[in-house]
Amino acid sequence: MLSIRLPQLFDIHQVPKVFREDGIMSGYRHPRSSAVDCILSSFQMTNETVNIWTHFLPTWYFLWRFSMLCSTLDFLTESYTWPLLVYLLLICLYPFTSSCAHTFSSMSAEARHICYFFDYGALSLYSLGCAVTYGSYVMPDCWVNSWLHQHFVTIAIGNSLFCTSMSCYSRFVELQFPHKSKVMRTAAFVVPFLFDSFPLFYRLLSCCWGSCSPNEALASHSYHLLFAFLTCFLFASHLPERLAPGRFDYIGLNDILNSIFNVVSRLLDVTPLYCPIRVLLLQDVQIDGRVLDEGHEPAVDVLDDEPLLWFSLPAALHEEMHFLRAGSSWL
Repeated sequence: MLSIRLPQLFDIHQVPKVFREDGIMSGYRHPRSSAVDCILSSFQMTNETVNIWTHFLPTWYFLWRFSMLCSTLDFLTESYTWPLLVYLLLICLYPFTSSCAHTFSSMSAEARHICYFFDYGALSLYSLGCAVTYGSYVMPDCWVNSWLHQHFVTIAIGNSLFCTSMSCYSRFVELQFPHKSKVMRTAAFVVPFLFDSFPLFYRLLSCCWGSCSPNEALASHSYHLLFAFLTCFLFASHLPERLAPGRFDYIGLNDILNSIFNVVSRLLDVTPLYCPIRVLLLQDVQIDGRVLDEGHEPAVDVLDDEPLLWFSLPAALHEEMHFLRAGSSWL
C-alpha cells in the first residue's frame, strides 16, 4: 500500500535565524526542503499551512469572478473596461504569487529571499492596478484633467518601483536591524496604499461632510478601508503571537490574520468597481465613439440582481477613454 511520509517539523531553535518568526516557537519546516516537501507540507499542519491556503483559495474565487465578467464584458475591444481588466488580472496574480512564496520559502535561505521578492513585487503590481482603476473610475469630478489626474498612474508606477526596492532591501538588513527592516517594509506597503486611495478618501470624506447622500458604495468602501487599516496594524504590531509566544504557532498567527483581513478588504473593494461598467452596459446609454447619451435609470447588478447604488458614470471614463461623461456624478 502506497504511503506518503510527511516532512518533519522543527522548533524555533532548530532552524537558522533567517527562517525564524517573532513569537512562533514551533511548526517550522526543514530549511533545506525540496520542492516536493514544500508541496507536501501544505497538506500538513505547519506554521505556514493556513497562510498558504488563505492565499490560494481566494485566487480561485477571483478567477471565478473574472470569468463571470468575461462572459458579459468585451475586454478586447471596449477600452472603458481595460482599467478593470488590469485590476482583475492583478487581483488574481497577487494572492497566487503570495501562496507560492509561502509554499516554497523553506527550500533555502536564498530561495526564501527570492520567494518574498516575488511576493513584494506582486503586491506592488496589485497596488499599481488599484491606482489604474481608481484613477479611471473613482477620480472626483473636480480633479478630472488636473495635474494629479494626468500624472496619477505615473506617480503610482514610481511608488511601486521604489517601494518594491525598499521592501526587498529590508530583507538584507533584517537580522542586523530588525526594527529598521520592519519600518521600511511597513512603509513600503502603506505609502502606495495611501496614495492610490487618495481619490477614494476624498469621496468618502465629502460624503461625511454632507456633499453626497449615503449609499451602499460608501458603506462598502468604508469597510474596505477598515479592513485595510487592520491589515496594516497587524503587520506592524505582529499581534497576537507577540503577546503569547507559542500559543498561535499554527492558527491565529499574525500572517494568517493579515491574509484574511487583506482578502476581505479586496472582496469589499472589487465589487463596487464593476458597477461603473455595468452602468454603461445596462442603463439606457448609447456609446458612439465620443458621446454618451444622457438618461440614467436604476440598473440591475448582473451578479447580485440588486439595484446599482454605487457610482454614477465614473469621473475617468473621459479623455483617454475617448468618452464624454453624462449624467450627474456621485458627488
